[in-house]
Amino acid sequence: MVLTRFSVLERALTLGGLAPLALIGAAPQHQGGRITELLPPGYVQPKQQPREVVVPAPTPLVVDIDRLVTDFGGKVGVAVKSIDTGWMVAKNGDVPMPQQSVSKLWVTLTLLDQVDQGRIRLDDPITVTKNDLTLFHQPIASLLKNGVYNTTVRDLVRRAMTMSDNTANDRLLRHVGGPSAVNAYIKRHSLGAIKFGPGERLLQSRTAGLPWRQDYAMGRAFYAARAKLPSNVRQAAFNRYVADPIDGAAAGSIANALAKLQRGELLSPASTQWLIATMESSRTGHARFRASVPPGWKLGHKTGTGQDLMGRTAGFNDVGILTAPDGRSYAVAVMIGDTSRPVRERQKLMQNVVARVVTYHDSEKPQPVLAD
Repeated sequence: MVLTRFSVLERALTLGGLAPLALIGAAPQHQGGRITELLPPGYVQPKQQPREVVVPAPTPLVVDIDRLVTDFGGKVGVAVKSIDTGWMVAKNGDVPMPQQSVSKLWVTLTLLDQVDQGRIRLDDPITVTKNDLTLFHQPIASLLKNGVYNTTVRDLVRRAMTMSDNTANDRLLRHVGGPSAVNAYIKRHSLGAIKFGPGERLLQSRTAGLPWRQDYAMGRAFYAARAKLPSNVRQAAFNRYVADPIDGAAAGSIANALAKLQRGELLSPASTQWLIATMESSRTGHARFRASVPPGWKLGHKTGTGQDLMGRTAGFNDVGILTAPDGRSYAVAVMIGDTSRPVRERQKLMQNVVARVVTYHDSEKPQPVLAD
C-alpha cells in the first residue's frame, strides 16, 4: 500500500499523536525543533493544558488510619479525602459495605437534581398515607391524622436527612422515580462503587429473611414476625446481605462523591448550599463523628445503622464533610460493614478518625492544587 504524506499524518493522529510517525515508516522533516513537512497549512499546535499536581497523601495520617482499622478488626472501610488538594487516605476504601441510611443521601441528590431541572419544587405539596409507612425509625408515623399527613417535599427531605426517617425517604424515593432513577443519577455522575438498593421495606425484610408484607409497618408486627423465624434462616439472610450488600458502597467512592458535592459538581450552587446546610443540621449520630468535631469546625453528615444479630450489626456508618475554620474541608467516610465490637467502640473508631484529620490539619499548611 502506498501512503501519501497526508494519509500518513491521518494514521499517526489516529494512533494518538505525531510521535508514532517514525513507527510507520514516515520520516518527518524538522525545522527549529518543529515538525513542518507533514503538517497541513494553517495547522495550529494545541495549547498544552495545565498539569494537575498529584499531592501525596500525608504519611502520618496514612499510618494512623491504617493502624485504627487494623486494630479494630472486622469488615471496615475508611476514607479521608482532602477536598482542596485532592489526596485521599483509604483503608479498604474500595470494598462495598452496607450503607443502610447513608443511602438517603443519594435519594436527596437525585431529588435536588430534578429540582435544578425544574421538574420538582421543594415547596411542592406531597401526601404521606399509612400505605407509605415502612419500619424501624419513622417518627413521621405519629403525624398521620386519619391515616394521612399533608406536607411538602422540603419537609420530607429535612426529615430524611436530619432525622433519618425511613418513611419520609421512601416516599421521596417514589416521588423521584424509584431506585432506577437514583442508580441512574449515580451512574450519570460517575460516582463509582455505589449502589442504591430496593428501598427500606424490601431491604430490611430481605436482611431479616422475610418476604415483605405491608402490615409489618404497623406497630411491632415486623419484630414479632422476625422473632418467629428459625435462627438459621435469619442468620443465613443476614450473612448473605453483609457479604454482598444490595445497597453496597465503598468508602472511597462515598468520599469522592462528597468532595464533588462540596465543589459544586453535582448540583446547582443553590441546591448544593441548601443540602450541605441541611446535613450540618442533622440530629443523628451525636456519639459518632460529631463527638470529635472541635469548636469552630463544621460537620455535614449522614449516618446509617442496620439490623443487629448476635452482637453484629449489618452496617454502622457515618459519612460527611468536615470543614475547618480556615475553610479547608475533608470528605470522611467510615463504613463498618460487619463486626462484633461493642457499639461504644465503633463510635470511638469514628471519633478517632475525625480527631486524626483535625490533628493533621492543624499541623499542615495548604498545598496548591494546580501548577503550569
